[in-house]
Amino acid sequence: MAAAWLHDIGYAPSIGHLRFHPVDGARFLESQEAPKRLCALVAHHSCARYEAEERGLTAELSAWELEVSPVMDALCAADMTTGPQGQRFTFDERIAEILSRYGDGSIVHRSVTRAWPELQATVERTTARLAVVQPR
Repeated sequence: MAAAWLHDIGYAPSIGHLRFHPVDGARFLESQEAPKRLCALVAHHSCARYEAEERGLTAELSAWELEVSPVMDALCAADMTTGPQGQRFTFDERIAEILSRYGDGSIVHRSVTRAWPELQATVERTTARLAVVQPR
C-alpha cells in the first residue's frame, strides 16, 4: 500500500535530482530510512528499467533489486489504470494518455512503447488474481 501511495514521490522538485522519478523517489525514501523493499518497489515501478536504459541510468537503478511478484504486478497495474488526477482508465486508455503527453521519439514515449507488452501482462495478471479473490 505504501508503494502505491509513494511511487511518484520522485516527481517532487525538491528531491528530483536526476529528473528520473523512480530513482529520485527511491533515493529520497532511503534517506528517510524507509524499508529497503519499499525503496525497491518505488525504484522499479511500472517497468522503470526501460526508461533507465534510455536515460543511461541503469547503474543508478541497480542499487535496488527488482522484485518480480504479485505485489510489483499490483503496483504496476494500479499505475497503469489510474490517471494523473486519480481518474480510472483502462490499460489502453492509460497508455494512450501517457503517449499523448510525450512526443514521438521522447524518452518516455520510447520507454513506454518498449515496455508495453510487459506492462499489459502485469495488468492482466493482477486482474486475474483479483478475479479469483473477488469473483463476479
